[in-house]
Amino acid sequence: MTRSTITAAFASEAEALVTVAAGLSRAELQRPGSCPPWTVGELLSHVIVATGRVRQALAGPADGPDSRLVATADYYRPDERFSPAANADRIEVASKLSARLGTAAAMSAELDRVSQDSLRLLAAAASDRTVRTRHGDRMLLTDFAVTRIVELGVHGLDLAISLDRPPWLTGPAATVLLELLLPGGQAGRVHERLGGDEVTLIAKLTGRLPLPAAEQDALRDSGVTRLTLG
Repeated sequence: MTRSTITAAFASEAEALVTVAAGLSRAELQRPGSCPPWTVGELLSHVIVATGRVRQALAGPADGPDSRLVATADYYRPDERFSPAANADRIEVASKLSARLGTAAAMSAELDRVSQDSLRLLAAAASDRTVRTRHGDRMLLTDFAVTRIVELGVHGLDLAISLDRPPWLTGPAATVLLELLLPGGQAGRVHERLGGDEVTLIAKLTGRLPLPAAEQDALRDSGVTRLTLG
């Protein structure tokens, strides 16, 4: 994927969520989220934290004893990043931020701030810039940026489910997500076998909607490996 494709997807999905967040009521922020134990406000705060990690990744040393570059799909592997301790830390950080921000207006403004900061950093960095993630992966910055689009887009689906609203996943973000989830030109073939629109396909591939046994078989026959997602 080109930097311009990634940047456009990041920007469009962040803008969509900023708009949704600004209109949430206090009661909606307190609704149970579809990612327990978070409320909607806490889940939104987790997305804020995740979106702002571009600056953190750029601040650390990109080089080290392990010089192997981790591809975006390999970032989503089942290891200690999904351990009980790591999950407990995610829950605590998001809960504290939600309590500090308090209102939908403050959460929307903070998401806009960190998104714009991340986009500026992406635009200013060299095309081959590498970063070291908090999980220790050495990645191209552009590949790491795709993981931030996953946070915005997939958790955006979670928020839509939590709020009983139609999903607002944007076209540019859907394109990036499908290329990640169905690499090597598999998207058309898998889409044909599973049916539905792009958003429904992404929701199924990320575990946000159930996959019937026949569709699981279709994925397996196509050689698709599903990513480990929170």
